[in-house]
Amino acid sequence: VYIVEFFFTTCPSICPVMNTNLVEIQEEFRDFDDFGVASFTINPEYDTPRVLKEYAEKYGINDMDWHLMTGDRQEIYDLANIGFNIFAAENAGVPGGFEHSGLFALVDKNGYLRSRTDDFGNPIIYYRGTISESQGENNEGEKEEISILKEDIKKLLSE
Repeated sequence: VYIVEFFFTTCPSICPVMNTNLVEIQEEFRDFDDFGVASFTINPEYDTPRVLKEYAEKYGINDMDWHLMTGDRQEIYDLANIGFNIFAAENAGVPGGFEHSGLFALVDKNGYLRSRTDDFGNPIIYYRGTISESQGENNEGEKEEISILKEDIKKLLSE
């Protein structure tokens, strides 16, 4: 069972919140051998393995099953936008030079994306990673989804 995210180390906005939320999840699920996090940088030209290691140290990313990864730029964008259908793009017109959704994908033990439904029966395929549990909701009234992500991780780990 693992969470997938797309981020970049020089992000001036949502990435610090996303990774702070993931560190909280890391701590809660540290003792589970079947749980991990896959973080892919969307700025591989800057985010070298050394930069990613420094970022991990800065944020307290220290679980051996949390992997911060870089690679071929086009392959990462294809993985994000086509493979996971989680938006990521370079955009010189936004702060930091990149845009991305701030969503987390949850993958089960068989490699399938897992989701849940909302109160109306509509699928919630991704989890909003940009609002902390303690914050509750953002200025636009969007509710945090870290708590339901944790519930779903627990469910998948018990399957």
